[in-house]
Amino acid sequence: MSSERQPRRRRRPALSCLECRRRKIKCNRNEPCAHCVSAKLRCIYRVYNDEPDDQLPLRPGISPLKTSSSSSHATSPSIINQAQELGTVRPTSEHDSNATGSQATEPWAGAILGSSSTESQNDRPRTIILSLDRSSSQPHISPSEVEPGIVGILQRGQNTPSKSSASISMNGLSENGRDILARQLGLRDSQIILNKTRVLGWSLRLGTAQEFAPLISCYVAAANTAKGTMPQDTEKGALYAQIWTLLQKCKNMARSIKLGRPSRWLSYPNFDLAPPTREVADAMATLYFQSFESTHRIIHAPTFWSDYQKFWDRPESATASLRLKILLVIGIGSSLSDHAERDAGFRNIVHQWVYAAQTWLTGPLEKDRLDINGIQIYCLTVLARQVFSIGGDLVWVSSGSLMNMAMQIGLHRDPKHLPRMSILQAELRRRLWATILEIVVQSSLDSAMPPRISLDDFDTEAPANANDDELDETTTTLQSHPKSTYTSTSLQLILLDLLPIRLRILQLLNGLHSELSYLDTLALSSELTDKYRSYSSFIRDKEKSSVTPFHRNLLDHLVRRFLIPLHCPFAGEARTNPLFYYSLKVTLDSAMALISPEQDEGFSRLMSTGGGMFREAFRYAISVITRELISQVEVQQKEGVHHRNSHDIENLKKAVEGMKSLSEERIRQGETNVKGPMFLNMIMAQVEATEEGIPCDLKIAQSAKDSLELCVSLLEERASTISSPCPSNIGLTPNSLDPGYGMDLDFDFELLMTDSGFT
Repeated sequence: MSSERQPRRRRRPALSCLECRRRKIKCNRNEPCAHCVSAKLRCIYRVYNDEPDDQLPLRPGISPLKTSSSSSHATSPSIINQAQELGTVRPTSEHDSNATGSQATEPWAGAILGSSSTESQNDRPRTIILSLDRSSSQPHISPSEVEPGIVGILQRGQNTPSKSSASISMNGLSENGRDILARQLGLRDSQIILNKTRVLGWSLRLGTAQEFAPLISCYVAAANTAKGTMPQDTEKGALYAQIWTLLQKCKNMARSIKLGRPSRWLSYPNFDLAPPTREVADAMATLYFQSFESTHRIIHAPTFWSDYQKFWDRPESATASLRLKILLVIGIGSSLSDHAERDAGFRNIVHQWVYAAQTWLTGPLEKDRLDINGIQIYCLTVLARQVFSIGGDLVWVSSGSLMNMAMQIGLHRDPKHLPRMSILQAELRRRLWATILEIVVQSSLDSAMPPRISLDDFDTEAPANANDDELDETTTTLQSHPKSTYTSTSLQLILLDLLPIRLRILQLLNGLHSELSYLDTLALSSELTDKYRSYSSFIRDKEKSSVTPFHRNLLDHLVRRFLIPLHCPFAGEARTNPLFYYSLKVTLDSAMALISPEQDEGFSRLMSTGGGMFREAFRYAISVITRELISQVEVQQKEGVHHRNSHDIENLKKAVEGMKSLSEERIRQGETNVKGPMFLNMIMAQVEATEEGIPCDLKIAQSAKDSLELCVSLLEERASTISSPCPSNIGLTPNSLDPGYGMDLDFDFELLMTDSGFT
């Protein structure tokens, strides 16, 4: 036997408690864990600290956190030392207070520090395995590296002064996102919040911060005036009464405007399905293919233009499906043109086309619905509803029906498993399936609902990286271009490649039994941003190709907005726990990027009219940016240092002013939600009052009144341009409607403006 000392075998950190390991059952890693509590056993965690001194860093270029020279302790000393430097450490559970020879440590300690592993320096690069969910049905992340910000966060936290009102704890990292969010909302025991019969969406959850309390108080006080409850301050009382009166006036005007919508009188349908002039139709259809078809591959362009010509040659013989398809393409394209602005009547006609298509799809099922044409019309309708804000908040419901239809005709199976078909038909099916997946994940994020699809539910391969003009019914072979070659399918392929990451994010955010840990968040965020960054550079390298600013803006919008809900539970804790500062930075950077797209006239129009995924991202940005502005101004006043972050504050103010202008423009374009500009005006008033060091109640109330007066004038101007097609014999008037009738789609600003839903 060799006399040389053999290196000690490094063991994995004991993440489960000793009792669960002995019984070989799953441990939820709480202190104490659920099994020990139910069995009334002592819950003990043990960590083996037997790694060699030459510990690997987390990733190249980043040094590991310093470790204690002592190796006799069973607890990882570096974690304890770091925690003691940062603040207080939560005491371990009384269940293990009597344990000898071991101390409980955080289950994530080994993962952050890389304190124990079976790999050596000569092995493959260190990976950190993160369990996304505590149930076996959830996937696992195995990223090669966690975002470098985690080390920076820990080091930055050391320089942050501790506050007596909120002690900083390393143990805060062990709390999952669902629990943090429930605590922020004041919920207990798996409670949920319903907003007008629907589960609270992410944009609403983002708006529950304590910084917005003065605004909520103003709104509640205004509502109380309707009940005869007036404040003692007569000046404020008069303002609150005026605010409530103006709100009711806006509400009644919104009802009058909505009476013209076909959804109010479908029992008397009289849709105008006549196309515009050929010149206008050609221009609008071309705009569609130059914009939305880049990310949502729904139609094969050469086939469409051939059918389009036949339609104009003999419009009276066109089938209903062909007419609807052509009208939807023209309508969606018109959203990017100034033609609709110059002709308000044309925009109303386009809305009728969308309602007609939705009616055709939801009518009694016929064979011509359950085929490729039916799927194409469904995809176009869902897209149009979001582009024109027609029930965009309910797209998740429609996406489920769309998914079911697609699976019933076999789109979830790759064409190689189906009866023989042409190359064109096979590629069209693959493109449509990728488009449906994109619709599903986007609507799932907006509604805070599960995506209802997993990677195990389909085997359809990615479409070929080929241009439309390389495909027709006679094509027998198709050579896919390299990924480095830009084609009309490249943007869809990028979104499809990012789909698995976004699906994992959605499963953790919206899954019923999911537990989103901070390490999960960092790993997913790193994986998504790194992969998207590589694609972003690819797109920008193709300046000389047909990639336009609209394409880049749309792609950025569809991807970047996933980062805000992912980080939002932890970003809300950053002010009391600096370990979460990175999440605050990610949400703020993402929000600023969403409201500051590359200059493009068409995309600007889209953001002023769009609903669904376009409006929800705008709401995310409003919550994140306004909260940060209030926080920075409050800190500046409290510390008395007005020059330290004045540049950041000015940038945030400019962003809020820009969002306020966009909110007002949305009302000019048909939005009936007046609380958007009202809220932003109140934010600026709160900021000004804080900077001046005066009470903000009166200033906030005055700003709300001023904003509502502007909104009333905008709604009156909008109503004057609408000639309601509603028949006079169906008995519908604004006053005959139920007070809440139809208002759940787009009236309430829902961002923190409910007065009783959060307690």
